[in-house]
Order: sequence, then structure tokens, then C-alpha cells
Amino acid sequence: MVNVFQLLAWNRDAASVGSPDLNTWSKSFKVTIKALSSKEYVRIHVPEPLDRNDGSFLMRYRMYGSVNEGLLIEVLHKDKHVAQSPYILKDLNRMLEEVPRRFAEQRGAIVHYTILNNQIYRRSLGKYTDFKMFSDEILQSLARKVRLPDIEFYINVGDWPVEHRKVNDTPGPLPMISWCGSTDTRDIILPTYDITHSTLETLRGVTNDLLSIQGHTGPSWDNKTEQAFFRGRDSREERLQLVRMSKKYPDLLDAGITAYFFFREMEKELGKAPLIGFFDFFKYKYQVNVDGTVAAYRFPYLMMGDSLVLKQSSPYYEHFYSALKPGKHYIPFKRSLGDLIEKIHWAKENDEEVRKIAKEGQKLVRELLQPHRLYCYYYKVFQMYAKRQTSHPEIRDKMEHVPQPDDNTTICKCHKKKKSKDEL
Repeated sequence: MVNVFQLLAWNRDAASVGSPDLNTWSKSFKVTIKALSSKEYVRIHVPEPLDRNDGSFLMRYRMYGSVNEGLLIEVLHKDKHVAQSPYILKDLNRMLEEVPRRFAEQRGAIVHYTILNNQIYRRSLGKYTDFKMFSDEILQSLARKVRLPDIEFYINVGDWPVEHRKVNDTPGPLPMISWCGSTDTRDIILPTYDITHSTLETLRGVTNDLLSIQGHTGPSWDNKTEQAFFRGRDSREERLQLVRMSKKYPDLLDAGITAYFFFREMEKELGKAPLIGFFDFFKYKYQVNVDGTVAAYRFPYLMMGDSLVLKQSSPYYEHFYSALKPGKHYIPFKRSLGDLIEKIHWAKENDEEVRKIAKEGQKLVRELLQPHRLYCYYYKVFQMYAKRQTSHPEIRDKMEHVPQPDDNTTICKCHKKKKSKDEL
């Protein structure tokens, strides 16, 4: 097995004595990489440093095998350690030590999985791990369709991404898996539990699944109410602000809070809006998407309709956001909501362009979120993760087997009572 890693070694500006000869600089480095345990041996190729012409060098190494205990990396310049050398890379051992301490104790929403021979094992770390049922069901579904790689990983089943370390930090970030990402974290992002559950439960009692919405997009464009629309919980202060704006500009915006939890004291002032069926959202020409605790997980559902989506600028993102372009697939507005009314006015004055943007967004998201694409995305992530995992996955202490559901659970046991002749 061949593994390739990169290490940013050292900024030469930190040296006490400069040198105009870059070749001399690069050749004065010495990098040694070896197995942390003296009982393990692996062949490792370490080429000369690459000068990136910005005051730093890039050290590369290539492993021709695996180690269990970890690696010891020393970066020396004139026989002195630089760039916070030495480094110790322990891979799974490091994760086993750090993840429970850093994330499970603080967040309490971490689930540790091992997949071996296409069998799923897990242990819960923390008391807020009920949402593991969603990660369980997609792993079970994948294992029934493909051969999953042997892999061991941690998934965060809470709302917020957790790994705030930067790539060049020492120690570096851990490969934590989450459902939502942000610009200041480094989590590996999978489709949200909501999108995943929607895909798996289509036609099994879930009303607002991604496929059903495509057949319930409201009246034709010309017959939609020419207002921006929002309904949702009070999970962010901007949502309260949205209701105030609605009271000020009722002809442009219809916004209401349907449930109070975070700002209960505001219910008397702002009022509580009645619940409305999600399909009825699309009676309105413009849909306002404002973050909840993190990214609003309704965003892909709104994009599936044929209304224009106005999206709040946000540091949070879901797995497919990078494919979308503001101004082409949706209309962005400031995080402070400061230009939202202006954007609604613009939309009303540019109906044909707005209709085109709505269709472009709808078309792209319908393609991106097809069920087979979701499965492929999960599988590709696990494949890439497995290729980079140098330690061998194990079934750890306190892990429990997650068995596949029995086919008998799908058998209908409701037998109609046979009517007697007298009842006919």
C-alpha cells in the first residue's frame, strides 16, 4: 500500500541568517521520517524540499507500506529542529486518544464507527447521539448495495462542525465527519441527515421528501403571489428581524415564526404564525432562506421548487453548495439582512431574469441531489478516507454490531377479517 502526505516544513524568514542562494537553503534541510516504534520498519522516500518562492518550503514523503504505532518526522536545518519539529503522526491512535477528550466530552454528539468485511460496528460517545439512527441507516443501506472499504472513523451527529484547527497547526486537524461545514472549520462534510433520511424514506411516510416536492411546486410562475415568504422557528436572531421587516413591508415580505424556543420572550411582541404545509410555500414567487442554528437544512427543498430563492450570506454550508453560484442559481443577500428589501424590489422589477435564475437553480439542484448521486457521494468519501487511513481499522472495546434489518420487518401483518355471509 502506498500513502502520500504533504508537510509544510519551515519558513526561511524565521532564520537568523539569510542566504541569497536558494539551492543552498533547500539542501541545508535534513528530513528524517521513520516508524515511531523501533519494532516496525517501512520504506519511505523523501525527496529534496520544494521552494514555493514565498518564503517557505514544501517537504514531501511517500510511504511504501503501513505502520501501526505512527510516524516520527524530524525537520532539521543545520542540525537544529525547525518548524516545531519533531512531529509525531499517530493516525488512528491519535484519534482514539483525542476525539473523546476534545469532542465527545464537550459536545457529547460523537459516534465512533468501524466497518470490517462490510459489517458495521459503533459506539456512542456522549449523551446527545440519538441522531446516530440516520448514520446507521445510510451505512446499512450502502452495505446492502456495495462492498464498503474497511474503515474506522468518527462522525459528529450534532449541528455544529467541530474541528477548528487549521491545516498548518501543530498538531493538525483531525478528520472529523459532520453534516454541516463552515468557513472556520475543517470537518469532512457528508449530506445532512435530513437529505439522507429524505432519500431513504421516499414513499415511506415522509411528506417533504426531495422527490415529492418536484411534483408540488405550486401554481405557474405568473400565478404565484409576488411576495417573499418565510416560515420557521426562532433559531436565529435574524429570523426575528425578518418578522419585523415583514410588519414594515407587508406588500413585499410575508414572514412569521411558527415556534419559539430560543427567544420565547419575543412571542408576545412578534406573534406566532400558524403552521403551513411546505408545498404551500411555493404559492409565493420568492423564498427567503435564513440560517437556523447552522445552515438551514430546508435550502435544498426550497431550491427544488420553481420559486426564486433569496439566500442569506453564511459561513455554513452543506455538501453540494460549492456547485452553486450566487446570481446564477439563487440571489444572495447580506447576513445582516440589510439589503434584503432592496433585493426583493429588484426581483419584482426583473421578472424574466429572476424566472431564469429560479429555473437554473432548480435544474442544477434536482440533478445534484438525485438519490444515486447521494449514494455515490457517500461511497466516494469513504473510499477516499480509506485510502488515506494508514492504520488498520479494528472493532474497539464497547462497540456494538449494527445488524441489517430483517426482511420480515417489511411483511404486512394486517389481515382483513373475513366477512361472514350475514355481513354481505
